[in-house]
Amino acid sequence: MQTHFILIAWMAGFVCALVFSSIPVGPINLTILNEGASRGFGWAFLIGLGAAVMEVVYCSIAFTSFSTFLNTSMIRAALQVGSFIFLMFLGGKFMVAQSIHVPTRLDQASARLEASLDRRLHPHSAFMTGFVRVMGNLGVLLTWVVMAAYLMSHGENLATGSWVENRMVSKAACVGGVACGTTLWFFILSLGVSRGHGRFSPRTLLRMQHASGFCLLLAGLYGGVRVIWQVTSHQV
Repeated sequence: MQTHFILIAWMAGFVCALVFSSIPVGPINLTILNEGASRGFGWAFLIGLGAAVMEVVYCSIAFTSFSTFLNTSMIRAALQVGSFIFLMFLGGKFMVAQSIHVPTRLDQASARLEASLDRRLHPHSAFMTGFVRVMGNLGVLLTWVVMAAYLMSHGENLATGSWVENRMVSKAACVGGVACGTTLWFFILSLGVSRGHGRFSPRTLLRMQHASGFCLLLAGLYGGVRVIWQVTSHQV
């Protein structure tokens, strides 16, 4: 049974990482597309590896932040509703987008933070470039905070449990899945752009964005159905 919960947590982190990493509007994906075409696979993948390490750090922070909040049923319900609204909004925004750049209110703040980090840290290597780019992206931290709340308050079925239990071993397994999923995506992207010499058309990137938005909508709908089921069953 313990192995089952660990595997579920790992798979949840792996799938979430693939969905969010494959959204092409992110600064890391665009950096890899640009750098990989001119400098090759190795440089592009090191950028992705640095980004993956920082994503794991943000993901770990997000999961440890909710350890003491999920013991209260009302807070758990509020997190479920909040994650449902966030996923439906973000998924819908990506689904109806007509271009690969979907501006958000965090963009300007993230740009200022990233510029400040660049001035202070002066990243010259490919690894540090990816690491600092994700460190300065506030949207990444916000996304993993919401996903941590979602995964720890929603179960693999409508009745019991959660995708990631409020135990260290389950959260560690999920973070490990995030590390594997993020690294795999950046490996695929770096390999593709280096072999294709950067020939990713705007139409292809837009389709990738729509696919990611569709996955977010499905996750949001699942969360909404679960909340409704719990309310009607007097479980909240």
